[in-house]
Amino acid sequence: MHGSGQDKMIRETEKPCLLVVMGPTAVGKTGTAIALAKLCDGEIVSADSMQVYRHMDIGTAKPTPAEQGLVPHHLIDIVNPDEAFSAASYMERARAAIADLHRQGKGIVVAGGTGLYIRALLGGLFDGPGADEVLRRFYAAILEREGKPGLYEILKSKDSRAAATIHPNDAARMVRALEVLELTGVSIVDQQQDHGFAQRPYKVLKIGLRVERPLLYERIEARTDQMMAQGFLEEVQRLLEMGFSEDLKPMQALGYRQLVRVLKGTLELEEAVRSIKRETRHYAKRQLTWFGADPEISWFDAGDREGIVRSAGRFLGEKSL
Repeated sequence: MHGSGQDKMIRETEKPCLLVVMGPTAVGKTGTAIALAKLCDGEIVSADSMQVYRHMDIGTAKPTPAEQGLVPHHLIDIVNPDEAFSAASYMERARAAIADLHRQGKGIVVAGGTGLYIRALLGGLFDGPGADEVLRRFYAAILEREGKPGLYEILKSKDSRAAATIHPNDAARMVRALEVLELTGVSIVDQQQDHGFAQRPYKVLKIGLRVERPLLYERIEARTDQMMAQGFLEEVQRLLEMGFSEDLKPMQALGYRQLVRVLKGTLELEEAVRSIKRETRHYAKRQLTWFGADPEISWFDAGDREGIVRSAGRFLGEKSL
């Protein structure tokens, strides 16, 4: 027992220090993360559930090649759209990247708007994730096509332990079990147990970016128009031509889902763009609700670069910032 306090202090100082930039879509996380990374000789670890996919660049608002050239980025373009990827996959790969950067003595900036991925990285997956509308639509389509017996067979093949605890007529619980497995990589049966994910492996400064709601909505509308001008529709067409099915989870995501319908001739382009803008506003509101529930976030106006840098400098203890 002797010296345990000193041992704990040593362990604390050995923990990697993370600057975590978060906030709603279109608020300006990429620019802020790049500025912070350049100031602390750091690299960026993305926390975005769509930017992990190759070939999906415009619709995911991926940092441009020029932006990625300014500062090395990790966890971008790491899987194909038809490969399984979950919050558990993200946690494993992001923690490996952070360990590597820490060994190199690099500054580490985590940036993204996927709250579940950030929570998994910083504290684990001991809470069940929130609902995923894309997944629920996906399994609702299966339910409509194949009925409860078909859905139950899928559950049995993917998570036999959950299937053993859920009645074959309980469609809602079947969908939830499949959703939890897909999002976390962990069976819902294990969700009530402690898997050792509750550790805090990092020292963290959470930097939340915000702008007034009307300005955020203006940015969302302008960025949607910019995505269309950059070739978002052509990007979706290329994905389909490459053989990536419209039924894949990432192809059901916001923007991609609407533009697939345009290409199939079941939705007018103008209406698709209006739908993308409307759903993106709703998505931003959900992000704000998620992040607003975290008391550890220090909130800044997105344009307050000086205040953000000053706070990061104090946290890192580097007056050079």
